Parts: sequence; structure tokens; C-alpha cells
Amino acid sequence: MSFSVEFEKKQNVLLVRMSGELDHHTAEELKTKWKERLDDEEIQHVVINLETLSFMDSSGLGVILGRYKEVKQQGGEMVVCSISPAVHRLFELAGMFKIIRLEQNEEYALMSLGVAS
Repeated sequence: MSFSVEFEKKQNVLLVRMSGELDHHTAEELKTKWKERLDDEEIQHVVINLETLSFMDSSGLGVILGRYKEVKQQGGEMVVCSISPAVHRLFELAGMFKIIRLEQNEEYALMSLGVAS
């Protein structure tokens, strides 16, 4: 299965919807595209929707951690939502939920950041 990413801006929040398999083959492309979107001065927070992401390895975690640091430096917050069981386990093992908040779905994630969907 291939990997795809979709970006959408809602007020000061960047929505990142990933699907497929995020591994070392696709991580660099994601990193480049994501950094371009974060350069938008209006973006403060990030919501990552992983509902259709079936697989992620450590290189995918690395990309997310890198963007997390950038968002934090700008005083923003990163929220993950709609996470599949396999990816949830990886996040849990890596301790990602200690720094990135988990919400049930995109709507709740946006509301928690003060944005009505």
C-alpha cells in the first residue's frame, strides 16, 4: 500500500491527514511537504488525523517529532486523532502521548484548539 498526505488549513490550525503506510521510503517526502506548510505564519497548531494510516515505523515518528518541536517553538500545540490500533500502540510505546494530546476525532481536536469545524 502506498502513502498519501492531505493538508488543510482551518484558521490557525494545519490539518494533516495521512493514509497508507508511512515508512522510511515516504518519511522524507512527508517532512518536506509538511515543513513547507508550517512556514505559513498564520499556522499555530497542528491536528494529525491518522484514521486511514495503516502502518508507521520509527522514521514516521521522527518526522512527527520534528514538526512537534517546530510547533512548540511557535507556542502551538499538536493533537493527534482517529488513530488506528497499530499506530496507537507505536505512539504508546514511544511515549508520544506524553507530549501529543489524543482526541477522539478531527471535530473534537479542532474544538479543543478553539476552532469550530
